[in-house]
Amino acid sequence: MFESVLVANRGEIARRIIRTVQRVGLRAVAVYSEADADLPFVREADEAILLGPANPAQSYLDAAKVLEAARVSGAQAVHPGYGFFSENAGFARAVIDAGLTWIGPSPEAIERMGDKINARNLMEAAGVPVAAGTREPVADLEEAVAAAAGIGYPVMVKTAGGGGGIGMGVAHDEAGLAKAFEQASRAASRFGGTSAILLERYIERARHVEVQILGLADGTVVALGERDCSVQRRHQKVVEETPSPGITQELRERMLAAAVRAGEAVGYLGAGTVECLVDADKQDFVFLEMNTRLQVEHPVTELVTGVDLVEQQLLIAAGEKTAPSVVAQGHAIEFRVYAEDPKRFFPGPGKIDVWAEPSGEGVRVDSGYADGNTVTPFYDPLMAKLCVFGQTRAEALERARVAVADFKVVGPKNNLPFCAELLEHPEFVGGDYDTGLVARMRA
Repeated sequence: MFESVLVANRGEIARRIIRTVQRVGLRAVAVYSEADADLPFVREADEAILLGPANPAQSYLDAAKVLEAARVSGAQAVHPGYGFFSENAGFARAVIDAGLTWIGPSPEAIERMGDKINARNLMEAAGVPVAAGTREPVADLEEAVAAAAGIGYPVMVKTAGGGGGIGMGVAHDEAGLAKAFEQASRAASRFGGTSAILLERYIERARHVEVQILGLADGTVVALGERDCSVQRRHQKVVEETPSPGITQELRERMLAAAVRAGEAVGYLGAGTVECLVDADKQDFVFLEMNTRLQVEHPVTELVTGVDLVEQQLLIAAGEKTAPSVVAQGHAIEFRVYAEDPKRFFPGPGKIDVWAEPSGEGVRVDSGYADGNTVTPFYDPLMAKLCVFGQTRAEALERARVAVADFKVVGPKNNLPFCAELLEHPEFVGGDYDTGLVARMRA
């Protein structure tokens, strides 16, 4: 086992990784930008190295600076967290070429699953269900119109690269397709690293359900259960829970088996997530994409399984071939606490005058901020993840209501009022919701 780990990230995920790294007896090295100098993860690391200005391109996304920080600190491994370099095959190769341990899947696996068209074709060949859609990039609107006619409306238009719902749009007819195609093309050029566009059959009442997998050093792939991520705004997740209240046990077992096949098809190593769309009415599913990293919502899986996924990442990177013992029980829900307007969900950065986290039985808070810190406009506005656990979903919901009410954030705008509103909404409380829930709440 390596003795020191450089955490190539910031905020709550850097803090969360540092916590496990230190718990297992390893040395944690943080890197930070000038804008983040006062954040908790910087002072809690065993060593912290300044990368540069707030601009990510000059700090967290400057590969040479991150690798130099690893060299001068003596770090032997690099954990990318999520976002930034976490799904960058070139950076993973650079880490490995520098003689360091990359805590993640192989660069080849990252590349194969990073392009959504290649990924869906690979999954189809592996026997994983995929939606009707394009098997090659759609070059222009004329091709898109022809493809949509073959698939049948409505269709989802999206970029082949990138994530976080960027560039996704639904078209119900040819006029809508033209608008969605233009939107996806702009997003692809700006964010995706590729101009490729694909079309897939759109599921009208869909749930977004993902499966957590671990790929071990001996090639074995195991599934640790699913997470329901259907509470979304602008195709971006806000609340996640496990187990999903909207699928049958038979469907669950099929999804877990398909996720294992997906991991085996790419020789997956480490923690990853196979994301699926579930037709809520038909109780069937199709492959959506694979995230070759630790997910934001991983704590809910940890709460119901008792497995520390970051520790598993460290062990697997060090050659571990034994799967953790998993006996899932209870119910867990995660609420992403953002510095954003709770009605329109626009970012609302600012100085934190009061920060008081809830506590109590079944409550876990993974936070990146504290009193006096400032949420800047340079990065994602996620401030914390409020997670609750109960023996039943009803118990978890009740603990969530108390915890949300007890979470005090004064200064930046925040979405805690939205979380409280959601916890009283009949669709969410009843468990019979889909990815259109938030839009209906705001209609």
